[in-house]
Amino acid sequence: MGYSLSGAFSGAASLRDSSQPFISEAMLPRVALFIPCFVDQVCPQVGVDMARVLRRIGCEIHFPEEQTCCGQPAFNSGYWDDARAVAKRFMQVFDRAECVVGPSGSCVTMVRKFYPDLLGISPVYSKFYEFSEFLTNVARINDVGASFPHKVTIHDSCHALRELGIHDGPRALLKNVSGLELSEMPHSEDCCGFGGTFAVKFGMISAAMGEIKSANAETTGAEYVTSIDPSCLMHLDGVLRKKRSPLKAIHLASILASEAKQ
Repeated sequence: MGYSLSGAFSGAASLRDSSQPFISEAMLPRVALFIPCFVDQVCPQVGVDMARVLRRIGCEIHFPEEQTCCGQPAFNSGYWDDARAVAKRFMQVFDRAECVVGPSGSCVTMVRKFYPDLLGISPVYSKFYEFSEFLTNVARINDVGASFPHKVTIHDSCHALRELGIHDGPRALLKNVSGLELSEMPHSEDCCGFGGTFAVKFGMISAAMGEIKSANAETTGAEYVTSIDPSCLMHLDGVLRKKRSPLKAIHLASILASEAKQ
């Protein structure tokens, strides 16, 4: 897409905010950035925004450029041997990382919940965190100094909610964003219809589920629908664009990276 994530992350100065860190760097682990395929290829700004927020709160971050897919597509399609080879390399890349943070509940679920079946039980999987989960449970911070004066509704992605138990954290973060009005949509916990390869194998069902989810979001009168999973947002964005809805999709990291204009 003509955008280099490695270049963006290697330029430390480009990711530093003018504000002082909220927490002493000595209190936080050094964070390795896990950038999933969807983020790398479709919405790289999400990765950059996550990095901005992590730096703002005082984290030292680094981006292992040799990382690739976590293996979830192959795993979900039943190709476990292929997924296992990818997963082994993935773990080698992050072997020495103190803490790993990614902006996708789905991909972090793959590592934390499904790698034990694929590779065997290991305590190292616990060092992988979804972005909002890291902020609220590890850094223990709900206010990252963001400003986003818009009405927002939130979609709970399936893997993050049902596998990682993430629900309250993203809402706590949003409620502390200056100027943001959070409006809950009906049935926020229902699937958006993406489901990875499900959207390919069962396109008509996937599209219909997306229509229902987007309609629920529109009832709130929100300007933006947010989530912690870029794949869900890609799906919803396609549905919303097709029907020319004024509602826009935005990742939580991009909201939290926003600051008041000086």
